[in-house]
Amino acid sequence: MKYSAQEVIQFVNEEDVKFIRLVFCDVYGRQKNISIMPGELPHAFEYGIATDASATEGFGDETHSDLLLHPDPSTLAILPWRPEHGRVVRMFCSITHPDGSAFACDTRSLLRKAAEKAKTAGIEFSFGSELEFYLFKLDENGNPTDVPYDHAGYMDIAPEDKGENVRREICLTLEQMGICPESSHHEEGPGQNEIVFRYSDALSAADNAMTFKTVVKTSAYRNGLWADFSPKPICGKPGNGFHINISAKNSTGEDLLPHLIAGMLTHITDMTAFLNPEESSYQRFGTNKAPKYISWSTENRSQLIRVPAAVGSYRRAELRSPDPSANPYLAFALLIYAGLDGIQNKRIPQQPADMNLYTADEAVLKQFGKLPSSLQDAISGMQNSAFIKAHIPEQIINVYSRSLQ
Repeated sequence: MKYSAQEVIQFVNEEDVKFIRLVFCDVYGRQKNISIMPGELPHAFEYGIATDASATEGFGDETHSDLLLHPDPSTLAILPWRPEHGRVVRMFCSITHPDGSAFACDTRSLLRKAAEKAKTAGIEFSFGSELEFYLFKLDENGNPTDVPYDHAGYMDIAPEDKGENVRREICLTLEQMGICPESSHHEEGPGQNEIVFRYSDALSAADNAMTFKTVVKTSAYRNGLWADFSPKPICGKPGNGFHINISAKNSTGEDLLPHLIAGMLTHITDMTAFLNPEESSYQRFGTNKAPKYISWSTENRSQLIRVPAAVGSYRRAELRSPDPSANPYLAFALLIYAGLDGIQNKRIPQQPADMNLYTADEAVLKQFGKLPSSLQDAISGMQNSAFIKAHIPEQIINVYSRSLQ
């Protein structure tokens, strides 16, 4: 259910809510929050709640440090792991300057703007996420170790798969928060897991991805474990992917998927610094079903983009290069703009690569462009991209450029 501001205030008063978490993220997608008491809600909705920008990486320095958080009442959700009495709820926020002007580094608002631009063009995008993570044991002091929770393989079952009860708790918690998981299973790496949830509109899908990481980390810790979403937690083992499923439709029912794919292929090099913002992100590429070449095909998991076997509303393109260190708001916004470029300019994708690129001859592989091989290469592509400069504020580009310093 999506609440109005007045309905949120009523809900808080009637349901014994004592703490309201106002949630936002920095430019890298790391979640932040501030808790307020119920009596502050009317002020929060009317004026916003002040926060210190200089204390959040990428938000600015001490000279212009005041920002305001404005809760989005439609994102109200109870945090099921908090006490029944004196409940805790959360809402995602937009961020403005004190004069009411938009804050350039508010990536959630950037995604909303991209989705609105698509809607104005008569195109509706939907996203679904597949986020992989590892479960590691904690030491006697509650600190993470590098010891995997189990050594099961792909889709193994208990007792080899020790993570099934943790995944069960995660899925049930997500359901309580209004997020619909579709499936869950053990992945290929030791202690590696994946949970897939149903597609939705761009903003909801990004909010869900943020919520998912919080729920996973919380459930893991409650079970004496540490959830690791980093791109390459164990050298020589599969990395963690953030596979993004995307579809587009218009009122005429036209098949937009080929143009969508062409748009993503055209701009993938420019976008990679945002989709893979850590040095270890590039250790994934070319191994364990992570792509290395700019290609696409149906069903084929050795490709950058694959079109899974599906019909009707489930027909989509799956982008396989991003990893969970990406900010989902930035990632989805860029994919919308790339998709719009492909659709509006009727771009046609290259021929599908119906082959296994992990075993193909070098002569064959030379036909395909490559993804950036390092964060430095990716940032250089970003800095020289007219596409990125047209859609991402200079302040955010500068923050990502400083990643190498």
